[in-house]
Amino acid sequence: MFQGETAITIDDKGRLAVPTAYRDLVASECGNRLVITYNPFESGSLYLYPLAVWERVRDQVNALPRVKKVNRAMQLKLVGAATHVELDGNGRITVPASHRAAVGIERRAVLLGMGDKFELWSEQAHHAQIQQTVSDEDLSEELLDLQL
Repeated sequence: MFQGETAITIDDKGRLAVPTAYRDLVASECGNRLVITYNPFESGSLYLYPLAVWERVRDQVNALPRVKKVNRAMQLKLVGAATHVELDGNGRITVPASHRAAVGIERRAVLLGMGDKFELWSEQAHHAQIQQTVSDEDLSEELLDLQL
């Protein structure tokens, strides 16, 4: 399980070092293979899935009927943009330039462990997201039941 927030630097070749705390888990859980794709719900971030988790997500998304526009958008952003990456000998992955440009990731980013996957945020988008607060109007029944 991935959790936590880590400030990340992207080098001139578009590589980021996976935090050492996650490397053993990434190696054992997915053989150092991850899949990078767009976050269809939030601008400014990418999803990084372990391969096995990705395959389940991919199959679910591809099973959606293509006659609905929202389904095609999900398929485009998740499956169509998916890129397989592997950790190199130094524990780094290369984030494709097209993905970095689309979400505004330059030199500094934030890697979030979100349970079954990572999210890679541009530093600016992450700061904007964190500064937002939840109001009473935002609370669903599920949120009201949480014991925070």
